[in-house]
Amino acid sequence: MKRIGLFLNIEPSGGGTFQYCQAVVDALVALPSDRYEVVVAYTSVLWQEYLESFPVKKLLLRKAIFGRGVGFIWHKLGLPLGPWRAINPLFHSMAQDLLRERCDLWIFPSQDTRGCEFDVPALITILDLMHRYEARFPEMGAPGEVKIREAQYRSICRWARGVLVDSELGGRQVIESYGMAPERIHVLPYIAPPHAWRAAPPPGFDGRYTLPPKFLFYPAQFWEHKNHLLLIEGVSRLKRELPDLKLVLVGTKKNAYDRVVARVTELGLEDNVLFLGYVPDPDVPELYRRARALVMPTFCGPTNLPPLEAFAAGCPVALSDRYAMPEQAGGAALLFDPESVEELCDCIRRLWTDDSLCAELSRRGKGRAAAWGPSQFAARLAEIIEKVTALKAAQTLPLSERG
Repeated sequence: MKRIGLFLNIEPSGGGTFQYCQAVVDALVALPSDRYEVVVAYTSVLWQEYLESFPVKKLLLRKAIFGRGVGFIWHKLGLPLGPWRAINPLFHSMAQDLLRERCDLWIFPSQDTRGCEFDVPALITILDLMHRYEARFPEMGAPGEVKIREAQYRSICRWARGVLVDSELGGRQVIESYGMAPERIHVLPYIAPPHAWRAAPPPGFDGRYTLPPKFLFYPAQFWEHKNHLLLIEGVSRLKRELPDLKLVLVGTKKNAYDRVVARVTELGLEDNVLFLGYVPDPDVPELYRRARALVMPTFCGPTNLPPLEAFAAGCPVALSDRYAMPEQAGGAALLFDPESVEELCDCIRRLWTDDSLCAELSRRGKGRAAAWGPSQFAARLAEIIEKVTALKAAQTLPLSERG
C-alpha cells in the first residue's frame, strides 16, 4: 500500500488556487483505499470543516515559528538549499511533522516551496510562469516579484520528484524556462471546483444581490492583467446599439480597481456596470446560471478556472485567445484577441442578440465539462502518482545536470 500525503497551505481567500486544492483533495479521497493511504496535512484551521467528512488521516501542522525564522534568514543570505534540507528536520517542527508520516509521495498543489525545503519526495504544481511571459504587468514583472518567482521555480525544478502543469503548453514553458526533464512533467488540466456543480440557488441569494434580468459576467480580482478596462471600453462602444447591455463584475480590489471605477464614471456607465466585490464560492454558480455569458479578456494563462465553472453551469463563454485558453475551451467558446476592442464587441454583440448561439455554446460547454470532470481528474492524478513514485532519485535531476 502506498502512503500519499497532501500539503495544504492556502486559505479560501486564495481564489482559484484554493479551488484547485479542493479538487486535489477530492481526487485523493477517490483513490482505492486498498491501494493507497492518504494523509492530509494543513496549516489553517479553515480547512477542518471541508475535510471533516473525508475518511483520511488529517494533520494540523505545527506553526514552526522558529524553523521558519531560521529558514527566512537562510534564504535571505542566499545559502544553498541542499544543506538546509539536510539540517532543518533537527529543529523545524513542520518538517518533522511531514517526515514522521513516511509518505511515498507528498503533493504540494499550491506551488509551495516547502516541497523543496523539506527532504520529502514531492510532486509540486507550477501554476504558471507569467512572470516570464507577461512581465509587463507590475503584479508579475516587478523586479522583486520576478526574483522571488525565479528562485521558487528553479528550486521546484531542481528538487521536486515531479511537477504538475495545467496544459501541454504549460509543460513546454517549464522545459523552455528551466530545462526540466520532460518525463518529470505531468499534465493535469484543471476542472471546475466542487461548488460549480451545485444546481440549487444558495439560501438567501436573492436577498444578497440585486441583479439585472440579463447581464454579462466576469469574476476576476482587479489585477491589471485581468484586462477589465477592455470590457469597459466594449460596453461603452455598444451602449447605443444595445441600450440594455449590463455587465456584472465580481472580485477583490487589486492594482487596477481604481482605474476601472474611474473609467466607468468617465464614460457614464454607472447604470451599465455593477460591482459586487468579493462573492463567496457558494454564490458564484448561481451568478453563472443567471448570466447571459461569461466574457473573460485576461492576458494570462496558460488556462483559467472561470471558463470551466461556466461550462459546468451551462453559461456561454467568450474567452481570450492567448496561451492554452483555446485548448482549454475545446471549441465550446467564442475566442477573441484581448487587445482588440473590435473583436470583443463582435463577441458581445453576438452573445447578447443571438439566442440560438447561446444555447449551442451552453450545450457545448456542458459537454466539455462532462468529458473532463472530477472522475477523469481523479483517474489522471492516480496515473501520475504511479509514475512519480516509480521514478528513481537520479531521474529527478534537470537535463543540464545529468551525466
